Amino acid sequence: MSFPTVRNRRLRGNAAIRNLVRENQVTVHDVVQPIFVTHGTNVKSEIASMPGVYHFSLDRVKEEIDEITQLGIQAILLFGVPDYKDPTGTSAYMDDGIVQQATRFIKELNPNLLIIADTCLCQFTDTGHCGVIHHHPVTGAADVANDPSLELLVRTAVSQAKAGADIIAPSNMMDGYVHAIRSGLDEAGFENTPIMAYSVKYASAYYGPFRDAAHSTPQFGDRKTYQMDPANGREALREAESDVSEGADFLMVKPALAYMDIIRMLKDNFDLPVVAYNVSAEYAMVKAAASQGWINEEAIVMETMLSFKRAGADIILTYFAKDIARYLKNS
Repeated sequence: MSFPTVRNRRLRGNAAIRNLVRENQVTVHDVVQPIFVTHGTNVKSEIASMPGVYHFSLDRVKEEIDEITQLGIQAILLFGVPDYKDPTGTSAYMDDGIVQQATRFIKELNPNLLIIADTCLCQFTDTGHCGVIHHHPVTGAADVANDPSLELLVRTAVSQAKAGADIIAPSNMMDGYVHAIRSGLDEAGFENTPIMAYSVKYASAYYGPFRDAAHSTPQFGDRKTYQMDPANGREALREAESDVSEGADFLMVKPALAYMDIIRMLKDNFDLPVVAYNVSAEYAMVKAAASQGWINEEAIVMETMLSFKRAGADIILTYFAKDIARYLKNS
């Protein structure tokens, strides 16, 4: 039977009914706030293309951690901006690297705050690529060497775990990276440290502001030989399946906004938690439009977060995390 017997609007009649039948919701426990730490003193420098997001030196990061804690956010994604770069990204895996120093310091400030360490080399190599470079013996063409890069990523992950990182989040898209890091962590005694795999990371134009923030723009070429082609969907299943078989504990899709079909695909095919990364340009576009008065920022942000949840995301990495926590408190 159909109309007039069936009236779908009956379940939308007032706020209480809508709350009873709501299928998805966003809570403060769903979101993770990325932060950028750097060397120096008294540094709190706003990133021009990401209003409201800053570089912090260690002596200023306490105010950010205090605010995050007061808002009830339980996890951060930690990025480091080093003062030294070289061909092999040495400062990524040094015990006194910026991420390692920041991890120890933040754990002293709040031992209960979950620290997810970004595990990559691109901020730390002088090429801006996510691994070490080799040149083809015949053509001379430069590309990232997969297997030698794995060795350095393992060293980075272990050094981050030793510093106190709760979760290792490798974002490099090298083949076999989960297996290599899982083996390295286990051998070092960190068998209980989870891996949040950047399983489906596209070679996307949505990363532009982040590269300003992390100072990680490639000095030549691009990342299309290791990050995924935005035209491909089925390939995402192969990438995710590899990570599952190698021991991943979370599966991430990055970016999120233009790839909600991929989020749903992973949710339907795997039983691991799915992470959506609401990336820098997705953030910057909303902030720019809101600054012009063209949109209702809060409404747009919360609708977008609900869309990620509806698509299947269990966790959302977003530069809006603090804003979302405020919206939820105020509501």
